[in-house]
Amino acid sequence: MITSTKNAEHYIWGDNCEGWHLVKSDSLSIIQERMLPGTAEQLHYHHHAQQVFYILSGKAGFVVDNTTAFVSAGQSIHIARGIKHHIFNKGTDDLHILVISEPKAHGDRTDL
Repeated sequence: MITSTKNAEHYIWGDNCEGWHLVKSDSLSIIQERMLPGTAEQLHYHHHAQQVFYILSGKAGFVVDNTTAFVSAGQSIHIARGIKHHIFNKGTDDLHILVISEPKAHGDRTDL
């Protein structure tokens, strides 16, 4: 099945950020997300899921185990399970990302 933001399951998170489930299964999750300028996710970790964040457009800031990194369009960052992390958008443009989780991260999150 061909999936896009036009036909995928949609949800709102945080401060009016958006997500679209491109693949939604227990073993794999692929979500396209849009973060508005000035938004951030809460610091958290996953007990089971590892994640890859691939930046489609914009520049993402990450805090990973108390270290800040910036990831640009065309780059990705891998977060192993159990690692404290969060993403933020301090830019002036929307941030578009793919979040790939194995297994799914929904229901496997501890906020800090």
